[in-house]
Amino acid sequence: MALNLYKINVAATTTTEVTPTVTRFFNLTTAPTAAGATLTIDAADFFDDTGAAVVTLPTLATNNSYINVFINGILQQNGNSTYTPGATGVGSLAFAVPAGGEGIITDTAVVVEVVNYAPASTTTVTT
Repeated sequence: MALNLYKINVAATTTTEVTPTVTRFFNLTTAPTAAGATLTIDAADFFDDTGAAVVTLPTLATNNSYINVFINGILQQNGNSTYTPGATGVGSLAFAVPAGGEGIITDTAVVVEVVNYAPASTTTVTT
């Protein structure tokens, strides 16, 4: 009898479902912020989509999240803002108003959109 090569016959399929959780936080500035200064908004100074006061800004999922900052309806560049999750006194948004441009006036709308993804994968192995 001749020698044969025996090997395992395996097939595998993986299905990944990515579910985003989107939360938005709203604020109207209460004072002007000059060019070159930083606008800092505490977690408690935001309102959510229902108009309720915000208690805590959510944590960003590592490698599965992002934030968008809109000032007066315009999406801002990522490098100008620092988002800190947490409750009042800890959680905040700090926005560095670029020097040499216009400042932010009182009653300007600031919107922070937080997007966290929760990926879930299932693998089916058939032998």
